Amino acid sequence: MGDRFRLVEMLTIRTQQTQPTQQTKESDSLNFLGIDIGSLSCDAVLINDRQRVLAAAVVPTGARNIAAVQRARREVLHSAGCAEESIGGVVSTGYGRNRVADRLAAVTEITCHARGIHHLLPGIDVLIDIGGQDSKAMRLDRDGRVRDFAMNDKCAAGTGRFLEVMARALETDVDRLAALDDGSDHLRLSSTCTVFAESEVVSLIAEGADTGSIVSALHRAVAARTLALVKRVCPHAGSFKVCMSGGVAHNRAVVKALGRLLACGIRVPPQPDTVGALGAALIAREKYHASTR
Repeated sequence: MGDRFRLVEMLTIRTQQTQPTQQTKESDSLNFLGIDIGSLSCDAVLINDRQRVLAAAVVPTGARNIAAVQRARREVLHSAGCAEESIGGVVSTGYGRNRVADRLAAVTEITCHARGIHHLLPGIDVLIDIGGQDSKAMRLDRDGRVRDFAMNDKCAAGTGRFLEVMARALETDVDRLAALDDGSDHLRLSSTCTVFAESEVVSLIAEGADTGSIVSALHRAVAARTLALVKRVCPHAGSFKVCMSGGVAHNRAVVKALGRLLACGIRVPPQPDTVGALGAALIAREKYHASTR
């Protein structure tokens, strides 16, 4: 597997099923599909008309995002035991959202992540989403609507891609970084630019710096970069309920480092990388019913 797909767990498809004994009974009902096409992964979530999650899948996007969409779609349908004909509507999101031909709508990531997290964890004030190539911070109202947001989409610094590059420099897998973090704080990276930071890490390795300390410095650099983004939408975020979504939320060391900087606990849903796809599925259900009234 190439380094580009390390965040998608060594090319392994991850699927989630919710109460499979009940899915058989629900498989013939009307279902709704949300697809989130990111730079590293294509995420799909299938829900039924009662907003129950039937299945979720995360597959590598690769060079052909249409193929990834088809693969993710097949996986959730197979996992849920549902037929293609049971899908009442599809909503797509992510950078490749306009590539889905049979969609009811293409909706921004900001809207879908807000919708998804409000469904999972009502009452969240600030949502931080760190994906493969960009980071986002959102301030939400009581109904889960976006009041303000800030996005880092011009540079890979502080994203999953940043961590991938650093893991490669350390000759390890990106999913092992959290375990390698020794919690120390005596090393500092002078740059959060991916190119310069990689050179800095290589120099630290050559100087004999401990791997655990280097990884800790990397995580704190990601946290510091994200903090600046959060401050733009909520200067006192530590006083509010904060949650994190996106693939990087699987890295507990990054979550912990960011929590320290914000001086608050950060909640992470069970499948943080499918929050956007869940939001898209919920919006698909709403749009279908709005069109049939």
